[in-house]
Amino acid sequence: MSTVDLNSDLGESFGAYVIGNDEEMFKIISSANVGCGFHGGDPIVMHKTLNLAKENNVGVGAHPGFYDLWGFGRRPIQGERPEDVEKAMIYQIGAIQGMATALDMTVTHFKAHGSLNNMASVDEGLAMATARAVKAVDPTLLFVVMPGSELEKAGEKLGLRCAREIFADRAYDDDGMLVSRKIEGSMIHDPAIAVPRIVSFVQEGALTSVSGKKIPVDIDTICVHGDNPAGVAMAGQMRDALSAAGVNIQPMAKTLA
Repeated sequence: MSTVDLNSDLGESFGAYVIGNDEEMFKIISSANVGCGFHGGDPIVMHKTLNLAKENNVGVGAHPGFYDLWGFGRRPIQGERPEDVEKAMIYQIGAIQGMATALDMTVTHFKAHGSLNNMASVDEGLAMATARAVKAVDPTLLFVVMPGSELEKAGEKLGLRCAREIFADRAYDDDGMLVSRKIEGSMIHDPAIAVPRIVSFVQEGALTSVSGKKIPVDIDTICVHGDNPAGVAMAGQMRDALSAAGVNIQPMAKTLA
């Protein structure tokens, strides 16, 4: 029986603004990437999110992004020096680790958010800055990356343990990277399309791009975005379909220990 992790980006609400349905998503997933305050999340939200993870036996990871509350971390921030981005990552990892320690919990992985993730996946300088931040704070953290990306190369170069991630609700280009959200069809909202697609990806060990190209990849974890309106339904159906196909769902920290 093959094993895979099912993750979601959660804890991304801020103050009076509620993003996603974290309570329901926590009943389905095996790992959560928790916002660290720069694109979403605040001390109260972080504390609540970690408590929900603890109650549901879900693994937790740091989910830092650009300092961009206005754009939810999804605007490409140009001109940032990699060394400054590195310090921002260190700051955010420390924030979530401090909150987790207060709750007698352990942060087990790291996943960059939004535009930072997308840009670092194709930019060697940003990728190395991100990997250096993780290694500096806690080199035991799993480094969540897209297969074939600059982030994967940076993680391997610095000796980090990489967890290869695919996205349930995103379309792929022929280079194995995500189709820009600016392009129609980049987001997949229909579980009837997303679920059999992901089961096929896992069974075949390969992605299928928008042009139909097969891209062989290692798959350790699958992400369903928590702010996707169809996210909870998609995640629930996906877990059921993967289990029916003989795929075991476990937190990445357990499967990649």
